[in-house]
Amino acid sequence: MNPKRFILLSLIGSSCLLFSQKKNFTMAEAVNGLRTNLARKTISNFSWDKDSKGYTQIVKGGYLHTDYPSMKTDTLVSLYQLNQYMPAGKKLSYMPYLTFVNLEKAYYNDENHYYILEKKGGRWTLKTLENLPKGAENINVLNDGGLFVYTIKNNLYLQKNSIVDTISNEKDENIISGQFVHRNEFGVTKGIFPAPDNSKIAFYRKDQTMVKDYPIIDWSVVPAENHNIKYPMAGKTSEQVKLGVYDVKSHSVKFLDIVGPKDQYLTAVSWSPDSKWIFVGILNRDQNHLMMNQYDAATGLFVKTLFEEKNPKYVEPQYPMVFLPNSNTEYIWQSQRTGYNHLFLYDLKKGFIKQLTKGDWLVNSILGFNAKDNEIYYESSEASPLEKQLYKINWKSGKKTRLSQIHGTHYGILNSQGTLVADYYSNDTIPRNIDIIDTRSLQTKNILTAENTLKGFDRPQVKLVNLKADDGTPLYGKIILPTNFDPNKKYPAIVYLYNGPHVQLITDSFPVSGNLWYEYMAQHGYVVFTMDGRGSSNRGFKFESATFRQLGTKEMDDQLKGVAYLKSLPYVDSDRLGVHGWSFGGFMTTSLMLRHPGVFKAAVAGGPVMDWKMYEVMYTERYMDTPQDNPEGYETANLLAKTKNLKGKLLLIHGTQDATVVWQHTIDFIRNAVSNGVQLDYFVYPGYEHNVIGKDRVHLMQEVTDYFDENLKNSPTTK
Repeated sequence: MNPKRFILLSLIGSSCLLFSQKKNFTMAEAVNGLRTNLARKTISNFSWDKDSKGYTQIVKGGYLHTDYPSMKTDTLVSLYQLNQYMPAGKKLSYMPYLTFVNLEKAYYNDENHYYILEKKGGRWTLKTLENLPKGAENINVLNDGGLFVYTIKNNLYLQKNSIVDTISNEKDENIISGQFVHRNEFGVTKGIFPAPDNSKIAFYRKDQTMVKDYPIIDWSVVPAENHNIKYPMAGKTSEQVKLGVYDVKSHSVKFLDIVGPKDQYLTAVSWSPDSKWIFVGILNRDQNHLMMNQYDAATGLFVKTLFEEKNPKYVEPQYPMVFLPNSNTEYIWQSQRTGYNHLFLYDLKKGFIKQLTKGDWLVNSILGFNAKDNEIYYESSEASPLEKQLYKINWKSGKKTRLSQIHGTHYGILNSQGTLVADYYSNDTIPRNIDIIDTRSLQTKNILTAENTLKGFDRPQVKLVNLKADDGTPLYGKIILPTNFDPNKKYPAIVYLYNGPHVQLITDSFPVSGNLWYEYMAQHGYVVFTMDGRGSSNRGFKFESATFRQLGTKEMDDQLKGVAYLKSLPYVDSDRLGVHGWSFGGFMTTSLMLRHPGVFKAAVAGGPVMDWKMYEVMYTERYMDTPQDNPEGYETANLLAKTKNLKGKLLLIHGTQDATVVWQHTIDFIRNAVSNGVQLDYFVYPGYEHNVIGKDRVHLMQEVTDYFDENLKNSPTTK
């Protein structure tokens, strides 16, 4: 053969081979890819029209409107049109989020300047709606833009036609109105609660003057500056909360006549549809007794207790009351009193009516109602603890119907009539589909099928693993095998875990691995294992509360079941096991290294709780009681006293501005390690709070990966 021709053919063959080879993820893609260059196509800001004849969505150049079922699409308003009317020097580079009053009227916010768009004669016009003061936060827009309620620092204000009314006027910065309380526990996400007719504004007032200051140091300036926060620790003095009601017409405030200890919790704030009554869940500090109370919104006086819930472990309200459409008395209450979160029908006058949903599964959320057909729509784990499916149930007959049929994780957006639901879903093979389901006929129309943005990558095999806890409880996990897997080789393995309340890692969703960093590690020769043990979410009260008063014990028992499974696999090198977790997962990681030393050769723990006495009141006392009532439980879980047990390599990582798990946890741990002559590794992220996000998260995960490479990674050995 001609040598030149041979060389040419070789080059062509090599280029074809290279072209056909699948890629490995970069660290940036493994960490942030699903939010950036590997993001799946979606419909952003999907919103049904009020008449349910179509929907709007935001795109780069504006808003699109789609008629349904014809699927005819037109540009509703474009960024170009918007900028034609913006004041000089105020051109927008992106399409702002618009709130549509109807298809011919909308408003939006640009740096606290509110503008209103109106369509007249086929043309959009723009005018200033309201200019809010600099520093306005927690903004509530009422009456389609006619009324604004907001906070500035620690006080609450109302504004209409540029006239500002001061609702609270606290001079002490530690008395705060209109913001969330109880550190976002008990489903609390906000501090302002407008009445349905907007005639009154309920709001939280938090007094934390009695809570000790905790220093958070700002290292970005020279010299560094201290900024004190109020951080109520377990067993210590907690904040005191009231609920005020501001009357818009009389400009007066009345506080609800709530009796009981000052450090009790006020949760599940709700209004009656006629705006006459306000309802508050009163939860004692022990968190084992809830009273749902009714108050007169005009006077603030107590009316009656609607019902009570008690549990020897804890009661954890997460949702406010939801009234049935066209009723001022009938309402839905969500509770896990029967062991799983379910829907209960009540009447203000008659009391308890009936339990609507039943079974060893959870209602995850209510989507809305169909008033004409007497139906409630909701998401549920009934099909599988690993799935969320869409259902409806008739609150009169009890007839239940499953709306979504394909296995996976579904999220629904219901129209106002309850006749159509947009079903966003994914599973192990579907990156994202969006269907519209007719809730009566159950006919389905697909409106988006996202391509698999990961198809060009070398992706590992993922297997679902079913294990059992000591008491026979099923435990679900996943094992990710190395790419180019060879069963005759032995590989290092990493256990990634969280295993704490309100978190579920193992679901039937995309990507099947659950995390592209797992896949990155598999591409670099690791087995990765992750599992939800007892104490984690979406399995019912018994499963989650199994760890009561002993955080970190049964969770480790379950995770060690996973370790035993890994060690039973002929291709896993039992001498090269690693473990990694963050927050509660960081606590678990450190616990495994100190309370079961020698199991893992290397570990990385991020933002870990080291001593539950230094964690916040609301969360800790729910699961551990107080240190005074449960000294043995706290001491068993206390990792500060166990540093001398460390075997293997441990890297601790913490954000210097962490106000969730304060920096002192790992600082004290290092102090004790030094005292005991124990060596470990440590890394901090200046300026970061509890999580490292954005581009710097790439740095974080590279740090984690390098640590495992340094301490676990060797060439696979042949059996």
